[in-house]
Amino acid sequence: MNRLAWSLFVLCSVLWGLPYFLIKIAIEDLSPVLVVAGRTAIAAAVLIPFALMRGTLGALRGRGRVIALLSTVHIVVPFLLITYGEQHITSSLTGILIAVEPVLIALLMARAEPLTTGRIVGLVLGFAGVVVLVGLDLSGDRYGLLGAAMVLAAAVSYAVATILVQRRAADLPPETLTVGTTVTTTIVLAPAALLNLPHEPVSARSWGALAVLGVLCTAVALLAFYRLIALAGPNRAGLITYVNPVVAVLLGVMLLNEPIGPGTIGGFALVVAGCWFCTRPAARRSGEKVLEPSR
Repeated sequence: MNRLAWSLFVLCSVLWGLPYFLIKIAIEDLSPVLVVAGRTAIAAAVLIPFALMRGTLGALRGRGRVIALLSTVHIVVPFLLITYGEQHITSSLTGILIAVEPVLIALLMARAEPLTTGRIVGLVLGFAGVVVLVGLDLSGDRYGLLGAAMVLAAAVSYAVATILVQRRAADLPPETLTVGTTVTTTIVLAPAALLNLPHEPVSARSWGALAVLGVLCTAVALLAFYRLIALAGPNRAGLITYVNPVVAVLLGVMLLNEPIGPGTIGGFALVVAGCWFCTRPAARRSGEKVLEPSR
């Protein structure tokens, strides 16, 4: 990856390690659907003027189906699953479970990039890590298993979306694609959000968490991520989930006093090992050229 791609990688890794902590704070006073609709509405409000200044909104003409599909698999479904899932499990565990995304991307791209022995080993290790995390370290409530399953389903949705962005929307400017998906999501979820408005006073802490989720963790993060996919491809872009759990765990432990046990450490180690094996480049035969992602 070039310097710009590495800069975007670091930015995305940090910005998408923050949401799990912020979601945990926001849902103290706000319903999950309101949190998701609110953060996408804020992101859209921030990005629409930017896209208008750049004159790129016209690129959305004729791309309604692609935008609707990406809005569903990259925002509506995973955002809701994660937000509802965090009602039952810790933000630390949420961040770690999302780290299976690179394994899922490798599996979904098996036809284009055949599974090698190393990738098969990676899939096994990654699955073992999830089993350890779910079976040994569910430190949430009695519905912890359901919460973990929802977060894993969100990871599947993210993996599908990452591949779709490269294959069907890589030609769209990042701000245009982000405006399209956030506006679509806001419109779809607005009725449910309005039905779930808070009846009690909402703390400044929850409103602040929602604002940061909208501006940094949605608007800025999606802009950076869509650009990163175009520069480095879905497999490499998906590796941001290596760093996300580190940020999520540190914030959860230090600021929310969430527990961290041997199951968390062991499961995370297995997941990272699995992701590393799954995303290693295949060995080249003599004289064979490797096609690099477009710059």
